[in-house]
Amino acid sequence: MSKRTSTRRTFLKVAAAGCGLSLLPAKAFARFEHPEPREGIDASLVITDEQAAKYGEESVEVVRMIREIPQIADGIGCYCGCHVRPGYRSLLTCFYEDGRGPGCPICKGQTKLAYRRHKEGQSLDRIRRAIDARFG
Repeated sequence: MSKRTSTRRTFLKVAAAGCGLSLLPAKAFARFEHPEPREGIDASLVITDEQAAKYGEESVEVVRMIREIPQIADGIGCYCGCHVRPGYRSLLTCFYEDGRGPGCPICKGQTKLAYRRHKEGQSLDRIRRAIDARFG
């Protein structure tokens, strides 16, 4: 096994552990389709700032971003492995009460990228391509 392969596997194990996920089968990291955003979706189920604060100030900031773009976040799949968890639907649901988003560097990274691109006026499709290029 090459050092590069070993490093990637180590990264995936650490990322999964950081999100509170046990070692996931290889299919958890297989290519997936981004979900279509639900009509009328809002951020009413996203955790509060107080709930996010236990993960640090960065998590509070990211949760505030998610609350501003629920229609975008609901159309983005998560690359950390959340998509194999029961009840998971999109990046938005990573930040629901039972989600792992506030403590996961991948969920937070995807959110920051989606938020920035949305503020630049990019479409959901362009945001998805940027997410895929960076995290896929």
